[in-house]
Amino acid sequence: MISLRTHAISLAAVLSLSCAGIATEQTKRFTKDETRSLLKRLETVSLELGEFPIEGASSVLDGDTIKVKGLPASLRLLGIDTEETFKKDSERAAFAAGWEQDKVKMKGSSSRPVKYATPLGEDAKHYAQAFFEDVREVRMERDHPGEIRDFYNRYLAYVFAKKNGQWVNYNVECVRAGFSPYFMKYGRSRRFHKEFVDAEREAREGQRGVWKPGAMAYPDYDERMKWWAEREAVITRFEKAAVEDPEHYIALTRWDAMLKLESKVGQEVTILGSVSDLKYSEGTGPSVVKLARTRTNDFDVVFFDRDVLLSTGVQFKKSEFVQVRGTVQKYKNEKGWERLQVVVSLPGQVLAPSTSLEKLLTDDQKRADRSEEDD
Repeated sequence: MISLRTHAISLAAVLSLSCAGIATEQTKRFTKDETRSLLKRLETVSLELGEFPIEGASSVLDGDTIKVKGLPASLRLLGIDTEETFKKDSERAAFAAGWEQDKVKMKGSSSRPVKYATPLGEDAKHYAQAFFEDVREVRMERDHPGEIRDFYNRYLAYVFAKKNGQWVNYNVECVRAGFSPYFMKYGRSRRFHKEFVDAEREAREGQRGVWKPGAMAYPDYDERMKWWAEREAVITRFEKAAVEDPEHYIALTRWDAMLKLESKVGQEVTILGSVSDLKYSEGTGPSVVKLARTRTNDFDVVFFDRDVLLSTGVQFKKSEFVQVRGTVQKYKNEKGWERLQVVVSLPGQVLAPSTSLEKLLTDDQKRADRSEEDD
C-alpha cells in the first residue's frame, strides 16, 4: 500500500512536472500504476478495503455519492439515499415556478415515488461537503465482501473520515443529520443496522432535515419507506435461507454468481434479482424474464409455458426484486455463444414482493430483530 506521505510527495512531483509542461514516461507510469493499485483493492473480495485519497469537498458529487482520486467510477454510499440536487436549468425553472406545483409535476402519473431535485437535496450536498472539507483520506468498507458494484457499476461502500482522531461513519452520520432516512430498498445493512436505526430515530425525534415540518423535501416518505420495506423483506427472507444453504441460494448481485451457477448446471437453485424486462413467447417459443445483474448485463429466467409466467404476477413487478427457483441450464444464443439460464415450470417457484411479504418473516425473527435494535 502506498503511504499517504509517499502518495503526497509523488503527487506533488507529478503536478510540478505537469505544470512545467514536462510529461515524462516515468510520470505516466506512476499515474497508471497508482490507478491500477487502487482498482485492484476495490475489486478485492473483502470487507475492509483500506484508506483511499480524496480531494476534500470537491470529491462530493451529492449527498450520497463521492469520488476517490484516480478512479473512473464514483462511490455509491450504502444505507442512504439523499434527495437530488439541481443539475439542469429546467429543474431550477420548475422549482422557481412554485414548489407545490413542482412536486405534482415531478410525480406525474407514476405509481411509485419518484426522485427529483429539491432544496433538501442541495442541503444534503452541502452537508457532505462540510463533512469532507478538510479530509484528504477516507477509509472504505463494504457491507458484504461479494457485493462490489451496484447496478450502475458504482463501487458500494461505507466511507469513514477521521474526526478528532476517530474514524466516523459518514453514511450513519448523514442519516443522523436528517438528510436521508435509513435506506433499505436494496436490503438492510448487515453490519450497521442498529446504528442506522438509532440515527434515524434521533433525526426524526429532533425533526432534522427531511423530518422537519415544512421542509422542502419529498412529501411521501411514508410511501417510500413502505415500498423499501417490501423489497427489503424479499431480500432478508432470501438471505436468511441462504445462510442455511449457501450453495443453492445465489444472489445475482454477487461477483461470483455466474461461477456458482456454472457449477450447478442441471441442478435446482434459488436466485435473487430485480426484474429488468420481459419477453413473451411467440408461438411455441419460451417466454423470458430478464433479471438485472448490472445496467448492461441481464440473466434469463425461462418459462416454456406462458401461462405459468402470467400466473406468477412477475409481469407487474418490473424493477422489483424477485426470488426464483428453477433448474440451471446451458444454451447457445443466436451468435453461438454459450449462456446460462434458469428454467421455471411452476408458478409457486417465483416469489414476488407484496405488502404481505413482511409476514413471511416469523414472529420469532421479528422479535429477535427488535431485541437486537434495543441492545
